[in-house]
Amino acid sequence: MTLVRAAQAEVLDSDPASVITLLLDPEHTDGALTSNRTLLKHGTDGAPPHLHTHSGELFFVLDGALEMLVGEELHTLHQGDMLFVPPSTPHAFAPAGSQDANFLVVITPGKPRFDYYRLLDKVHRGEATWQEVGETQDRYDNHYVDSPVWAGRGASTSAS
Repeated sequence: MTLVRAAQAEVLDSDPASVITLLLDPEHTDGALTSNRTLLKHGTDGAPPHLHTHSGELFFVLDGALEMLVGEELHTLHQGDMLFVPPSTPHAFAPAGSQDANFLVVITPGKPRFDYYRLLDKVHRGEATWQEVGETQDRYDNHYVDSPVWAGRGASTSAS
């Protein structure tokens, strides 16, 4: 059993528009999953299109609204909505409309990712570069991809 108390969870908040709370990594779950809670404030870019070759990713919206790319489709998730992205499926996410997005992420099977999130935090503090993040794609199974759908999104997001 692993219990994570809110007061003990590591919070990465160097980017005030994107707060990531680290909950569980594979070392805590015998490799079963990785989990974090993310708050993306309105106006932030969110996560660019990417995919995970070995893991699926579950999103559960706790509050607000989250715009998601899954494959070539755009969806808007609202409080209480859950979405699972299978392995090797391009996806991206950002706050939807004028709302913040507060959501739980579960990646399974787990891949050590806490250091990936810490690296992103270092980028926002000016202690690392986006090039360094790009060089970790294989290590963290986080492969960036191009998506004309995500790049061209606008007011026509489907609410499915």
